[in-house]
Amino acid sequence: MASLTNYDLKPSLVLSETDHKQLTVLALAGLNTSSDAADDLLYEIERARVVPEKDFPAEVVCMGSTVTYRPDNGTDRTVTLVYPADADISEGRISVLTPIGTALIGLAQGQSITWVARDARKHALTVLSVTHQS
Repeated sequence: MASLTNYDLKPSLVLSETDHKQLTVLALAGLNTSSDAADDLLYEIERARVVPEKDFPAEVVCMGSTVTYRPDNGTDRTVTLVYPADADISEGRISVLTPIGTALIGLAQGQSITWVARDARKHALTVLSVTHQS
């Protein structure tokens, strides 16, 4: 059976108007400091469909979402997607400017995506569940 990493999976993404605006500012500001991460985030933002908050689907990952996903190594992980200043991997809070954070933003439950890690290796992950802060 072929691994998901043998393919380039680029599923459709959805962002709320607020996340789209804030993430665009974050990515543009990061172009001078962490250009690879900022470029990757801008790419994902540009291909996302933007919807008003009231129409944002509950099963889609947004900023502040807690996400359970399965990476290509098969070990399920649960993280909360945050802005860089709030990131703390020991608390399970990952920055949207990390390769996994950028891969997760805008994905819906059940979707898979391939992404490139900082070591230049291609990986895949699948979103298993999404919960939002109340």
